[in-house]
Order: sequence, then C-alpha cells, then structure tokens
Amino acid sequence: MELATDLTVREVAKAAETVLGRPVNVTHETDIARDLAVDSLALMNIVMELEDRFDLSIPLDRLATVQTVGDLSELINTLRMKA
Repeated sequence: MELATDLTVREVAKAAETVLGRPVNVTHETDIARDLAVDSLALMNIVMELEDRFDLSIPLDRLATVQTVGDLSELINTLRMKA
C-alpha cells in the first residue's frame, strides 16, 4: 500500500501545481492550507483535478477530515479500493 500512497502523493502534488500555477514540494505531512497556502476554492479545484485524474468522486463530507497531503492521499486510495 505504501507504493500506491507515494504515487498518489505525487498526483496530489501535480494537481496542486496545475491549480496553483507554481511548483510545490509535498510530503505526507504537508499541511494543505498552511504549507501550500491553499484556500477553500483552490482546494476544491485541486479535488476536481484529482477526481478527473483518478476517475472517482470525492464526497465533500469526507474532505472535512483532510488536513495534510497524506490524509488526502489515503482518502483517494480508500475510495479507489471501493470503486
């Protein structure tokens, strides 16, 4: 599962770069709002980008628990396993 998570973290970084228009360096511990300076609108755009990349839907109520890139990565991997 660790490899899938690492690949997902890279995809989260790519999606953030696309939305923010700048390079980002992320780890599992990167705080999305604080470390990447992402507001709620940018987060929604990143989520939409990730939904397209992974061909899945991320429920908004599940995003409430997401604070770090690792949290988002784990949520995506969980949703991919259920799909």
